[in-house]
Amino acid sequence: MFEANPDPFLLPTYRISPFRTEDLTRNETLPEDDFAAEYFNNRFGKGNWNYTFNGREAIHLALENYHLQPDDLVTILTTSENFYISSCVTKSIEKFCKWNREIVPETKVILVNHEFGYPHPQMGQLLATGLPIIEDCCTTFFSQDEAGKLGQYGDFSVYSFPKFFPIQMGGLLVSNGKFPVKESQELSGNHTRFIQNVISHFLKQETAILQKRKENWEYGVNQFLKLGFTTRFKTSENIVPSALLLNNKGLIENLNALKIFLNNHGIQNSVFYGEDAFFIPIHQNLTPTDLDYFSFVFSIFMNHNSNADVR
Repeated sequence: MFEANPDPFLLPTYRISPFRTEDLTRNETLPEDDFAAEYFNNRFGKGNWNYTFNGREAIHLALENYHLQPDDLVTILTTSENFYISSCVTKSIEKFCKWNREIVPETKVILVNHEFGYPHPQMGQLLATGLPIIEDCCTTFFSQDEAGKLGQYGDFSVYSFPKFFPIQMGGLLVSNGKFPVKESQELSGNHTRFIQNVISHFLKQETAILQKRKENWEYGVNQFLKLGFTTRFKTSENIVPSALLLNNKGLIENLNALKIFLNNHGIQNSVFYGEDAFFIPIHQNLTPTDLDYFSFVFSIFMNHNSNADVR
């Protein structure tokens, strides 16, 4: 059984990232392993990539190449075309210049955010503008578009490891040839060695990770379809979602109250602001029972409604 009102000091912890407390010890004790370097050399080409402290640093290092002035514009485009965008992206741009959400004559660079694992559907048209493109692939490490070119359209692509692996830091900056790839200014040698050891360990399990994520996705979607929600994006075999993004369809009147309620039950989540939608974890370290718990917590909230005295 699941407890509807657990002691706040005894909550479970479910993150959007697959990182768990027990991963701390395992990651620290992994042997040195260079498999990740071989993997990235094969995938991106030797000399075309570098580790970064996180996805934000990767965006920063990419933007440094364009000599942007304070009044220049970086135009952010997203898969959904919703206005929602992480402050991690906007704050990185604001260190250089201004940003907006549609291409205008003042646009100097396009930053394409492939959201939640889903590729932007109009990359060919964006490439035809002739504007420099940076692809934010932080949530699309394992995804691919129909042309098989995701991450190869722009001058750069950037990745974030914690979105898909149980690690607390680490990103990747990839250059597609126009500019040399810059080295991280935030990683020490120990950081780099640690990231490589951990990512090597998990890349060797890629097939099993993808299978587990697929199983959890199918199970989780089925559970939430029963509650009346629907998936926001159309999925395919080439898509590996980073989170379970669901249409609310007006079922829950106050999504912000739902957000608080889920957090108070140990489930990291967020509203997909600008739409009647929200997202929750769906990674490989969940079990069907974990997803049953998510459904249970949602059912409590929906049965009591957002105005009830629920914790």
